[in-house]
Amino acid sequence: MRFVIQRVTNADVKVDGDVIGAIDKGFMVLIGIEDADTRAIADKMIKKLIGLRIFEDAEGKTNLSLSDVGGELLLISQFTLYADCRKGNRPSFVKAGKPDFANEMYEYIISECRKSVPKVETGSFGAEMKVSLLNDGPFTIILDSKEIC
Repeated sequence: MRFVIQRVTNADVKVDGDVIGAIDKGFMVLIGIEDADTRAIADKMIKKLIGLRIFEDAEGKTNLSLSDVGGELLLISQFTLYADCRKGNRPSFVKAGKPDFANEMYEYIISECRKSVPKVETGSFGAEMKVSLLNDGPFTIILDSKEIC
């Protein structure tokens, strides 16, 4: 499982020109799933995501978490996080989770995040989406389950 986390001032996602999810201060998270992922892995990734202290405190140090600042989440499924670009110029996506499984895991992540974050917005699994964001910092972190689980 891979999360690409961007600390944002605001972010939104559109499908067919309509905004389907929007947040203010918080994290816009691209989520990649592979077939080997489990709910236990997702739980560890979610715990790490929600606990990240990457918002600035009064002294300008990245010391505050999402809950400390009343932050929001925009969660977007992104199978291309498992692109394999080692051969040729056309990426292979064979490492990405199969759609039914990946969607099930994505929905699980959403439901678990909603248990501890008051505002969780989402993209639309498998849809052609347009994502806009104002990256605050810029601050971007990549979490890979193979490194933290």
